[in-house]
Amino acid sequence: MIDCPAMPRSPSADLLGWRLLAYDRAKGTVRVGFEGRPEFLNPAGTVQGGFLAAMLDDCMGPAAWIMSGGERYTATIGMNVSFLAPARPGPLVGEGQVVQLGRTIAFLEARLYGADGQLVARATSTARLVDGASVVKRTPADGS
Repeated sequence: MIDCPAMPRSPSADLLGWRLLAYDRAKGTVRVGFEGRPEFLNPAGTVQGGFLAAMLDDCMGPAAWIMSGGERYTATIGMNVSFLAPARPGPLVGEGQVVQLGRTIAFLEARLYGADGQLVARATSTARLVDGASVVKRTPADGS
């Protein structure tokens, strides 16, 4: 089994500037970089909450994907987000963690930090685990 399975990419992750910075497969944790783009700003000049929620979601799913060796894809059932401080445009860093990975359900959490290290949002999530091969179409070009 490989240490870090090839991550399925999505246009939404690309839009958010998603990049894997670090991971610990045994602990079920990931650290992901994002970019708070000017197009994401609300009238107050901070990143709109829906984009922050998407970033948090894009930390939790990959944590489960990596922990399962690419065998389980997460379909979010429910997600609770708390917005703690304004997120300024620019780099943001998310940390996702698997709290519990069962056979069919995962419990996940994530935190999102601004460039200054301030915690701007956190989330918890419950996700249904789906067979990765049935959701993600792999081709020889992606190394799978």
